[in-house]
Amino acid sequence: MRSNNLYSARPLAFIHNLSHCVEGLGASLESPLMSPTPTPQGTRFGLAAVHRLVLITLLGFASGLPLALTGQALQAWLSLEGLDVATIGFLSLVGLPYTFKFLWAPLMDRFDLPWLGRRRGWLVLTQLLLAGALMWLAGTSPTGELHKFALIAVAIAFLSASQDVAYDAYRTEVLPARERGLGSSLNVMGYRMAMILSGGVAMIWTDPAQGGGWTWPEVYRLMAALMVVAAVISATLLPRVPQPQVPQSVAGHDLRGFVAVLLAVATGYLATTWVLTPLVGQLMKPLWLGSTMAATLQQRWMDLVTLLLGLGLTIPLTVWAARRARFETLVSGLGHYFSQPGAVAFLLFIVLYKLGDAFAGSLLTPFLLKGMAYASAEVGVVNKVIGLWLTILGALLGGLLMLRLGLWRALMLFGVLQAASNMGFWWLAVNGQHALPGLVLPAFDWGFVKLAHPTPVDGGLLMVIAFENLSGGMGTAAFVAFLMSLTNQRFTATQYALLISFASVGRVWVGPLAGVLAESIGWPTFFIVSTLAALPALGMLWAMRDSVKALEVDPDTLGATDD
Repeated sequence: MRSNNLYSARPLAFIHNLSHCVEGLGASLESPLMSPTPTPQGTRFGLAAVHRLVLITLLGFASGLPLALTGQALQAWLSLEGLDVATIGFLSLVGLPYTFKFLWAPLMDRFDLPWLGRRRGWLVLTQLLLAGALMWLAGTSPTGELHKFALIAVAIAFLSASQDVAYDAYRTEVLPARERGLGSSLNVMGYRMAMILSGGVAMIWTDPAQGGGWTWPEVYRLMAALMVVAAVISATLLPRVPQPQVPQSVAGHDLRGFVAVLLAVATGYLATTWVLTPLVGQLMKPLWLGSTMAATLQQRWMDLVTLLLGLGLTIPLTVWAARRARFETLVSGLGHYFSQPGAVAFLLFIVLYKLGDAFAGSLLTPFLLKGMAYASAEVGVVNKVIGLWLTILGALLGGLLMLRLGLWRALMLFGVLQAASNMGFWWLAVNGQHALPGLVLPAFDWGFVKLAHPTPVDGGLLMVIAFENLSGGMGTAAFVAFLMSLTNQRFTATQYALLISFASVGRVWVGPLAGVLAESIGWPTFFIVSTLAALPALGMLWAMRDSVKALEVDPDTLGATDD
């Protein structure tokens, strides 16, 4: 008999899973689905166990490294290159592969590359390809070759998401049950250290006055070299995992189904480019007669409408192709999810709950660098380094509070705090720098990173970032617990991966709209809109309070069993 109550029967396992709650539901959330088992007190790890755990830490680092390189680090590079905020917002779409990786994850599960064995071949291949793609991006100008630059960034996100699929599965299979608790913690530590390096430390490196005066292409070349080191480690040091037997008929159906899905997506893309783009341009042209709006911003609004129409065409076409080609893993997973009572409402809530948070965070780096004119080193230290640790603290604090609050009250309270934190950025945009007394970070030189001179840290920036990261960490803790409750009680691992993908929709898809709005209405009004974007989810949560509270009931107390 196994309990599904996350707050009373398995609090330690739940706290371990909270460690996956940082950085907007990044790619490390998908696996392991089952909560890691805490290591019994007094257990001694042998040499083989230490070997596995050290490698899990290194692989966690390799998994976390590319995420910021297609996210906020990329935004910092583009901001310093002088790209407008609307264009930077559209380039957040390079993270699309993170929201669709469940489409090709079955193929990486069904098929293995030769020579290196199960999982290791995919790890080595994706890491080497990531190194090549990062080098390619470093040699491409974001101002002179923007379209090419964006396509390479999409390729990096695709390879990064694929590496996550292989690594999450490998970590689950290689760690015995008694090592999963410690392995989960070490994985997260490696992942977050990589985020600090590719996000915060990289921004200090690129500060011409305070850091090393690096260029962003130099940073990306270094990250490429680190991915080569990761590939060498994966090829030579990783223990093998057992090879399961998969029916060839199922594998064949999934392969054909994936090809059909790719063809459907390509068809939707071509139709959007060749048909919808010129059509939208002609239909919206009369709207701009006599308008004082800049021509580039008019184009961004037309791009946004084209994007929405393209999605309305491509998504139904993809679903139809998957069914016709009998993509069994995808079709059965979606079919089983939508057969559940309240499935559509829960899905809509999953998309909306972090929407306000995603709205504000989607352009936070351009806002701080361009809108507020903070120095790169100051943003790197406060937003990327201090902010990341505060997010982890918020997640742990949220987990502890949830033990007393329960799921529904935690979701509501933390959701209100998330919405309120957006108003902190409104306050910062209105009052500017030096509205509150700050502090001074002393100069240091640690070899790999330095501050050449004492660096003042704005008090308003520190306050707003602290509140946003603490509340965001708590909100993510409750949100992941909600997803775990759905999964453990009703759905399989496949549906959990689908839920995580839907949870990433706001983080990726809101960027184009956010960029256009920020350019059109200004930063203060933009942050008010981002606060309002958080309210529909809170209204839905109030309406669904009985359904959400039902997820807190432990079946064991009712005599239920879980096979």
